[in-house]
Amino acid sequence: MAKLLWCFLIMISSQAFGHEDMSTKVFVFPEESATSYVSLEAESKKPLNAFTVCLRIFTALSISRGFSIFSYATQKSSNDILIFWNKDEGYSVGVGGPEILFNVLEVPEVPTHICTSWESATGIVEFWVDGKPKARKSLHKGYTVETDASIILGQEQDSYGGGFDAQQSFVGDIGEVNMWDFVLSPEQINTVYLGGTLSPSVLNWQALKYEAQGDDVFIKSQLWS
Repeated sequence: MAKLLWCFLIMISSQAFGHEDMSTKVFVFPEESATSYVSLEAESKKPLNAFTVCLRIFTALSISRGFSIFSYATQKSSNDILIFWNKDEGYSVGVGGPEILFNVLEVPEVPTHICTSWESATGIVEFWVDGKPKARKSLHKGYTVETDASIILGQEQDSYGGGFDAQQSFVGDIGEVNMWDFVLSPEQINTVYLGGTLSPSVLNWQALKYEAQGDDVFIKSQLWS
């Protein structure tokens, strides 16, 4: 009996986070929700003094309201890293709480590739849309992003691992989510935009550890090539 219980516990543990090559797949959030999301597990557990996050979104929501794109919370800050769309304004990037805005009128209703990077030494933030950079800005120079993160797609965390609001939820497809613990060069950003891989050190879409939660999140084939 003890052996059977041990095997059962091991099986549950191994299924807590799927580990999958998502190369041609996406997470689909078809409806507004306060309960459906995807939790990602980082490969690297160390604090971050720099990072780059790249992903692709496909949504018709940008003219209707704001929504969360990437939410990285720690016990220190529920918005240790945040990428958020603000209706009629553009993309905001948050590090350790403070945020800056990159003005864009709207997300076109086509798959859109986004990359953002930040480094503690200078505070410089870069933001790229479909391989094209926005003007650099500065944010939270000298800060360190903490470890043991709760990384969530589909919702914004107002508390560690929770505090969701349906009016901030993402509706559409999210794919090609990769994250590095350094700032990618313009040449590397272009490589990622064109579909290349650069061995992501924090989140790797080709070997993704994830857990889908709720009734309104699905894994489907990507609609773009």
